[in-house]
Amino acid sequence: MKKHKKSLIFLIKFFVTYFILVAIYDYYLTGSQQKSPFFKTSSITTLVANQSKDVLTFFGYHVQAIQHEQEMSVKILFEERYVAKIVEGCNSLSLIILFISFIVAFKGPVKATVLFGFLGGAFVYFINVLRIALLVVLIDTYPSQIQFLHNVVFPGIIYGTILILWIIWTANYSTYRK
Repeated sequence: MKKHKKSLIFLIKFFVTYFILVAIYDYYLTGSQQKSPFFKTSSITTLVANQSKDVLTFFGYHVQAIQHEQEMSVKILFEERYVAKIVEGCNSLSLIILFISFIVAFKGPVKATVLFGFLGGAFVYFINVLRIALLVVLIDTYPSQIQFLHNVVFPGIIYGTILILWIIWTANYSTYRK
């Protein structure tokens, strides 16, 4: 048991942090979404859709983000065409929870953990907004590649970003390696 103590502590810290943050997020979703009398996505999902729209508008595209009438999503109209929808899983919060759980579990100084968690989470959020904006353009340009883009390329971007941040954390701030 002594041999695996660090691993066990890591797993306990990871899962405790993860489940606490997921419970808070679930509570937030319960109060922020609604299905009746009409659909309304959570405010963070709507914000991500609108910020992705704003990025595309900045680059000269005509884009609208509209609450879907028949499901819990925000429709993205790109140059007057319904190209994509943003659902709860697209807002990056579940990935930020995973990111933060890892850095908490991979122990580091409290100040560094809080700062890296906040800045890293903000960076993941920012990359996610850019990722969605680029995905919308590419889906419109290459509609036959939607499955490859949505299921392979763009998850690779967001998970790759998180992996790089984890490597930076463990190499520079985590006290486990010392």
